[in-house]
Amino acid sequence: MQRKRETLVVVRGGGDIATGTIQKLWNSGFGLVILETDRPTAIRRKVALSQAVYEGTATVEDLTAARIESTDEIEKEWEKERIPLLVDPECRCLEDLKPLALVDAILAKKNLGTHRKMAKYTLALGPGFTAGADVDLVIETMRGHSLGRIIREGSAMPNTGVPGIIAGYGKERVVHAPADGTLHILHDIGDSVEKGEPLGLIGEVKVPSPLSGLLRGILPDGFAVTKGLKMADVDPRLSEYANCFTISDKARCIGGGVLEGLLSLMREGEA
Repeated sequence: MQRKRETLVVVRGGGDIATGTIQKLWNSGFGLVILETDRPTAIRRKVALSQAVYEGTATVEDLTAARIESTDEIEKEWEKERIPLLVDPECRCLEDLKPLALVDAILAKKNLGTHRKMAKYTLALGPGFTAGADVDLVIETMRGHSLGRIIREGSAMPNTGVPGIIAGYGKERVVHAPADGTLHILHDIGDSVEKGEPLGLIGEVKVPSPLSGLLRGILPDGFAVTKGLKMADVDPRLSEYANCFTISDKARCIGGGVLEGLLSLMREGEA
């Protein structure tokens, strides 16, 4: 399907959850531009289009994003069936682009400046936004019965700080940097690891695996970390190797909510 500026949706954020939303919108024919920071911290980087910031391009399943340096390059990338990604965390490009819709998919658990005047239609993922005030619609991101639900009034459930439970493990499977410094990884995404085995080094400080399983996510080698930064994630299910390289059920469900919400706004706008 031919991409047109009239269908342009700007997505703030290109992390693993945002990539699920990007997939739904792109495969439905919308023209997309991703806005990112110059230092994305997605640990599930094999399924995050934000990696194009570092590598120039990034491919996740059927999607490829390409970093661009100006809005003049957008149509060229669309012609290649690639999604343009621009480092523009402050959304300076919006004045030029005048998008149909803007989706805040940063998942910062707070609003980093998104407001309803940014586009004709505005949507946001997760807590930190009020539907009808900050944005038109909010999409629920909390796992459970309401995941992906469209919120027209009010806010998403507050952040609990506890990751979803996988095979009985929640916060135990997430690794935070034990020190400041430069990360040197000893294992990469998809590797099998044992509990206590070093996943990497920060200077001379070892970063042990909290449990045995598959390394589902880790920041890239050479990344400058600060103490406490979320830097890795271990999945205890050795049988789920493919999950390390494919968009998650959570991301796809949220993406479906975004697509439904945007289409409903467009229908209402035409009524």
